[in-house]
Amino acid sequence: MNDADILQRIADLGLELPPAPQPVAAYVAVRLAGATAYVAGQVPIVNGVVVNPGLLGRDVSVDEGRAGAERAALQALSALRAALGSFDRLLGILQVTVYVASTPDFTEHPQVANGASELLVNVLGETGRHARAAIGMASLPLGGSVEVVVTAEIAPT
Repeated sequence: MNDADILQRIADLGLELPPAPQPVAAYVAVRLAGATAYVAGQVPIVNGVVVNPGLLGRDVSVDEGRAGAERAALQALSALRAALGSFDRLLGILQVTVYVASTPDFTEHPQVANGASELLVNVLGETGRHARAAIGMASLPLGGSVEVVVTAEIAPT
């Protein structure tokens, strides 16, 4: 798929690619190394405000966590596009790690992570399919309930 196709699929889903996220600490948003792009962890933010902050199993429902994971994956795509200049070099998503801030007894991490996974497949088709980990955490940056990390395969320049 090319840049225009991916942007159209995002629009067809009723979504808009947000502005590329800016790092909030001492790191870069995307690190390119050979045929791999490593996208820094994304906490879902809209208009400068963290989406659904708190812990799954206490403050945040599974549906809210899932929506946050979807938003964070969309932000990861935006960061990736900014680093590459367009989606034209994107060959596919290799790995997604979804960190879920949750209570100790919460066990629905995979359902939350599906928000990110399904967004990537819905936007990118088969090239969006990826390996994945969903991991419970005591807390996440900025009080977020989810953080999504994406590793992508890219074509050489």
